[in-house]
Amino acid sequence: MPDNTYQSLSLSRRWGAYRPTKGVWFWSSLGCIVATIVVGFAWGGWVTGGAATRMASDAAAGARAELAAMVCVAGFNQGPDAVTQLAELKKASSYQRGDMLVKSGWLTLPGSAEPVVGAANICAQKLTSADLKTAING
Repeated sequence: MPDNTYQSLSLSRRWGAYRPTKGVWFWSSLGCIVATIVVGFAWGGWVTGGAATRMASDAAAGARAELAAMVCVAGFNQGPDAVTQLAELKKASSYQRGDMLVKSGWLTLPGSAEPVVGAANICAQKLTSADLKTAING
């Protein structure tokens, strides 16, 4: 009858007696590294440096467009013929509104030569959907 002393040991004793080889250590370590990288990039929110730079650039551009839109609304609101221009802006089609605001110059921030990209749509949306002081004062 063969000696089955190892098989008769409890799981905790077999675990304590186990001595892995260098190959087992190497491949299990490599597997853990790969699993960590896959989980980190897939579900952990890790990004590459290029993706982080692109995300920061997009966030800055969005914030700049929001700022320019607020300046546009304030400038529009304080304009001398704001009530008339608001009526014209509301009559215009959605794609013409941005052009009207760009031509007015309200989308160009002080110290800049060009209007801020993306601000026209935000400004037009805010102007056409909100109750403005110009409508009350006019």
